[in-house]
Amino acid sequence: MGENDPNKSIEDLQKQLQSMFKNLNANAQFVPFGQRTDEERTTDGGSDASRDAPEENAALAGIRDFYLKPKEIRDYLDRFVIKQAEAKKVLAVAICDHYNHVRQCLENAEVQDMDYTKQNIILLGPTGVGKTYLIRCIAKLIGVPFVKADATKFSETGYVGHDVEDLVRDLVKLADGDIELAKYGIIYIDEIDKIASKSTSGHRDVSGRGVQINLLKLMEDTDVPLQSQTDIVGQMEAMMDIMQKQRGKKQRTVNTAHMLFIVSGAFDHLAEQVRKRVKGGQIGFDQARDGDDPNATYLRMVQTRDFIDYGFEPEFIGRLPVRVACDPLHAADLEEILLQSEGSILNQYRSDFRGYGITFQDTSDAVSAVAAMAELENTGARGLMTVLERIFRNYKFELPSTSIRSFTLTKALVDDPDAVLHDIMKEYQSEQHSSLQTAIHEYAATFSENHDITLIFTPDAIERLMTLALDTGRTVNDLCSEKFQDYEFGLKLVSRNTGRTEFTVDRAVIDHPDKELSKWVVDSFRKSED
Repeated sequence: MGENDPNKSIEDLQKQLQSMFKNLNANAQFVPFGQRTDEERTTDGGSDASRDAPEENAALAGIRDFYLKPKEIRDYLDRFVIKQAEAKKVLAVAICDHYNHVRQCLENAEVQDMDYTKQNIILLGPTGVGKTYLIRCIAKLIGVPFVKADATKFSETGYVGHDVEDLVRDLVKLADGDIELAKYGIIYIDEIDKIASKSTSGHRDVSGRGVQINLLKLMEDTDVPLQSQTDIVGQMEAMMDIMQKQRGKKQRTVNTAHMLFIVSGAFDHLAEQVRKRVKGGQIGFDQARDGDDPNATYLRMVQTRDFIDYGFEPEFIGRLPVRVACDPLHAADLEEILLQSEGSILNQYRSDFRGYGITFQDTSDAVSAVAAMAELENTGARGLMTVLERIFRNYKFELPSTSIRSFTLTKALVDDPDAVLHDIMKEYQSEQHSSLQTAIHEYAATFSENHDITLIFTPDAIERLMTLALDTGRTVNDLCSEKFQDYEFGLKLVSRNTGRTEFTVDRAVIDHPDKELSKWVVDSFRKSED
């Protein structure tokens, strides 16, 4: 071959790129141009035999066998999410319709070529009412990859912030690189109201419209490259793909035609906007039934034009045909979450305490009090975590270091947790003393084993150490380590001078350890001179 042989030039470029990838610690497999990995052969249009291989489609078995009915999905969601009956019904129907269509596409290739409008969903409602939890439970039930992101992290260009196409790439990662499985995943985007191009808070999000347009492309039928173009490694991979494509290699992409998109947001001012529209068009309109939340009532009446007035592009909101408003949670709902939800945060705290060998029981009055306090947080079910963390904070810190192995969550504890904790500690004081005495003797035994010097603690020294431990909240071992940090060297010096190996530790030693050690050392030198 001549010096200007194009094949040799390509091989040299391959070596250079491979070296650059190694320096960047890229987790990518380098494949010479014209060759393909086994994964690419199965996901990038390999032979019909490989595409039909049973092992390749094993991950899709759950979708191919999807025969759930809407009420079955609703019943499953009832185990985890309290209230939101309308949202569960709407989601169950949309999910069943979508994955029934996906199943038909897998069974019959001709169905894939037919026009089908996806039932992408928009959820409206305040924070903490279970929007994300609903979608996460559905994805788990079906067995498809699920990606959740906040709309606020995306930018129009992707160079400042994230590119919306990263959502699709994340689906592939969650599917362990199985592109076929990722094609049928669920993408959930929260805080979608924050990218409205017109802000009701007085300022304008200049990139909101651009992000909407980019998301619009994803919600339709589009191919997303697996390499991102917004980072160095992605650009190098793209350059390699271009050169490989010139030699007949197909670029790896994932299609979004059968991905289900669900978005949600609090839409703080949308209810007021709908109220003005409705009140302006109807005379004597009944705002809400007794007991209904006014905001929830108006959000259930939202129309496409309300979204457009809020700042969404008509094309974008048109790709979200399924709309449902979630209800706010009140004290009774939060109490039901604590008692009946399989994902109850109260059960999580039980598990946390069990890690220390501690159990607790609860009373109905206490649960009601926790729910009432959580409602005042105005953060939905998330308020339960806030309240319980505040209640149990000192209990988690103090009790594991005591002999206390059980307590009861009462209304008095909820109202004044520190006072009740003080009473609990006082009640178990005798057991605490026994535990502390054991810790003191264990420290003395360890000191003797490590240094061949015996420390004999007098009753008044033990009492003083226990008092200090209880008053300061420190462990006996921590207190002794601080007070006797110089005793290893000092007592060994005394032992060499006098042959003494036993030392009595009284209260004076506990209160003034350095002073007493100095006396012993000075006395040992005097005796050695005599």
